[in-house]
Amino acid sequence: MNVKLVPVVVATLAAAVLAGCSGKVVNRDSCAAQTRSAWQELDLAKAEGFSGTVSYSKALALLSTAKTQQQVEAYTGCVKNAEKARFYIRESRAGR
Repeated sequence: MNVKLVPVVVATLAAAVLAGCSGKVVNRDSCAAQTRSAWQELDLAKAEGFSGTVSYSKALALLSTAKTQQQVEAYTGCVKNAEKARFYIRESRAGR
């Protein structure tokens, strides 16, 4: 490889990596807010004695999945699963 091209190639690769990292911010804040709210609601449902319901178990599984997706920056899936979890938490608290 030509020695003059090395800095150009390195700069191009660095720009591509940085652009890829900055592109994963869509839904990041929503994911964080939804999961935070869902965990609080889940804790409240548990304190109220609803931790034995099927809906509570579904919510816990969905919320665990959402947290995993948040960790790997799959924010769209995180938001969807956190919203589903919150639905099941409401169902749990309603006795369904």
